[in-house]
Amino acid sequence: MSLNRRQFLRAAGQTATTLAAASAFAPAIVSAESPAKTIGVGCIGIGTRGGDLLKAVTAAPNVKVVAVSDVYGPHRQKGLDWSQNPEAKAYEDYRDLLADPRVDAVVIATPDHWHCQMVLDAVAAGKDIYCEKGFSRTLEEARRMRDALRKSKVVFQLGHQARQATCALQAKEIIASGLLGPITLVRTGRFKSTPPDRPNWRWYGYYNQWERPDPERVRQSVNWELWLGPAAKIPWNERHFWHWRCYYAYGTGYAGDLLSHEMDFVQYLLGHGIPDTCVCAGQVALLRDDREVPDTWIATYQFEKLGRTVTFEGSMNATDNQPVTICGRDATLRFDAIAHDVSTFEIVPAGHNRNPSLPKGFVRNQTPPQPNHVVDWLDCIRSRGTPKCSTEEAFIETATFLMSLKAQQERRMVRWDAAREEIT
Repeated sequence: MSLNRRQFLRAAGQTATTLAAASAFAPAIVSAESPAKTIGVGCIGIGTRGGDLLKAVTAAPNVKVVAVSDVYGPHRQKGLDWSQNPEAKAYEDYRDLLADPRVDAVVIATPDHWHCQMVLDAVAAGKDIYCEKGFSRTLEEARRMRDALRKSKVVFQLGHQARQATCALQAKEIIASGLLGPITLVRTGRFKSTPPDRPNWRWYGYYNQWERPDPERVRQSVNWELWLGPAAKIPWNERHFWHWRCYYAYGTGYAGDLLSHEMDFVQYLLGHGIPDTCVCAGQVALLRDDREVPDTWIATYQFEKLGRTVTFEGSMNATDNQPVTICGRDATLRFDAIAHDVSTFEIVPAGHNRNPSLPKGFVRNQTPPQPNHVVDWLDCIRSRGTPKCSTEEAFIETATFLMSLKAQQERRMVRWDAAREEIT
């Protein structure tokens, strides 16, 4: 069963019934069934992370970027220039890209407020999906996305690239063996300090670009109404466009952008699911530049039945470093970096531990090299397998980081109600 462009656009335009459309159409559509087929990929959002992901797609074998979509003209042109395909098409509206029959799969790297609708529309169009984190802005959105994906045959990957690390797979195996003993504490964190004239999340188009483009030319090159999409309608706002991570209308700040990376990595290692409780404190300590989201974020999660605590410390005004650290009764496993930068780890035995078989750390060439996160997704498209950060993992990630957001905003401990799938 295939949808022509008119049918898709009519279905996708009905926001209130998108979930029904997804369940009706998706089971009959399976893209990229042949392992030998060149996968046609459409990239939606060609800004900071979107540009990096486009490059990752073009570097993969038997894959072709056939279409790009962005509401900002220079980003569309960048997508074409980087596509390595003279026949690639550029679309202002992502729904036109989804209606392109050459597109088998899509990479979604837009501001978070668009993720829910784009994922639902891609499911309805039968496209396999790679979506950047955070998965969604609200738990209600996450449930809708998960349920639509479950009912479909779409291969879905969430963009937590720490799961690609070979050392992480080896650490996961050591943890599962019980060599660390009962794990009662896990420490994570994200710290960054930038010059006063370069406050974090205030770049222009890429992480290291601080020179402000001509505001009027930018305004003329953006389809502002389409950029806002499901967000509240406001007049053109240059700072919201470039620096959307700073405002709650488009994202979830520290929670979904940074904490989610660390907590997803811990979930990959330990597989303990959604925490039971969370307390969180956050404030705008230094970067008082009209941003709504805090620049300092401290969260503590409890897994009551496991007797386990997981902490996250974050500051955009500090030069400290908190590598991912798994603390067991008998030994501590400490990585060399934050989640998506890990490359090795060491194991420090407790004073009472005389186990001669305890590894000292990561052993190179002992664990088979792992495909990068994009290639893992593409391999699963061919095999119709399950990527490392699948639909179910995406829901766990979302509930976890949203617990910290609700706890911080309401200044209280929150609890996960597993039966009702609600944060209370």
